[in-house]
Amino acid sequence: MLVRIKTGLLTPLQELIHDSRTLGILLTICTAVSLFLANSSWGPHYTEFWVREIHLPGTIVLPHTIQHWINDLLMAVFFFLVGMEIKRELVEGELKEVKSALLPISGALGGMLVPALLFSLFNRNTPYAGGWGVPMATDIAFSLGIASILGRRVPAALKVFLTALAIIDDLGAIAMIAIFYGSAIQWLYIGLSVLLFIVLYALGKRKIAFGLRAVIAIFLWYCVFNSGIHATVAGVLFAFTIPMSELSTLEHALHKPVNFIILPIFALANTAILLPDDFVGSLTNTLNYGILAGLVIGKPLGIVLFCYGLVRLGWGQLPAKVNWFELAGIGMLAGIGFTMSIFISMLAFRDPAIQDMAKIGVLLASLLSVIFGAIVFRIWGSKER
Repeated sequence: MLVRIKTGLLTPLQELIHDSRTLGILLTICTAVSLFLANSSWGPHYTEFWVREIHLPGTIVLPHTIQHWINDLLMAVFFFLVGMEIKRELVEGELKEVKSALLPISGALGGMLVPALLFSLFNRNTPYAGGWGVPMATDIAFSLGIASILGRRVPAALKVFLTALAIIDDLGAIAMIAIFYGSAIQWLYIGLSVLLFIVLYALGKRKIAFGLRAVIAIFLWYCVFNSGIHATVAGVLFAFTIPMSELSTLEHALHKPVNFIILPIFALANTAILLPDDFVGSLTNTLNYGILAGLVIGKPLGIVLFCYGLVRLGWGQLPAKVNWFELAGIGMLAGIGFTMSIFISMLAFRDPAIQDMAKIGVLLASLLSVIFGAIVFRIWGSKER
């Protein structure tokens, strides 16, 4: 049972772990419902709803479909929460001390580089080559949810390790989105974004009312949206301006809306996939080979290899009472890409047909990662914890 702090509230890390099991089940249900509706007699109306265009008067450039509003604006709120979790871990959490952070940092690097390499080996000189970022991502909430469902077979130390690893993974994904998956840079908006970031940082230092800063953050989002960098990066920038004294309050306030409103809506909007008649045949292409190899094989392989190298060098050690099989199992759970991988696939490919192919690969890879991770913990995980 989770220990409550004196205020009667769960700490942000405890709350994340506490909510993840329910969120994992909810996202699974949303995905199943979305796939069912997309492939039913209501399919054309359902899929058309998400891509319905919203035309605004004037010269203001904003997202033009419901799906784009979800992926650009609502997901910016998700990244705002992710950014605050990253800041907390860097300042006072598992990533504060370099020595204790080395193992999850090493695992995260391996878990990003090896999947990207495997994907690139399958897709070099193909139209899918730009999708190397898709298998690099870990869905922190979903992977923690499965770890929670597995109960005592997954030691608490490994759940903390997975959380830290996934947070570093998110930081890498944010950098990747900002650098590689934007459009042509608009330097005027870049300059305005920098200026607004500085203003928000200064106002945060002076403890100016959050409401005023949130209004300015909306302008920051608009400038980032038009800058050529993906709009969700604005959420992370705003998060880094939040004073430490405000983090807990804001994280607690956002956990439920983000986890149980924004992410389910994202899942519904982005898994409205029309499955081909020859489903198995649709998987026989280098795009899905690369995604499956990256998430199912590359994630655990990269995490274990990089952590093993770090331990052999004497720069780190496994958590107490954790063996290498269990670390491999948590590496398999890290192969649950889901939200982040689907999100990156939307940025990596412009063709909706290719996006759908990539999403199918992500969903299958995530399912296989759940199955293989559960098998490993079933066989090698200890129940006596």
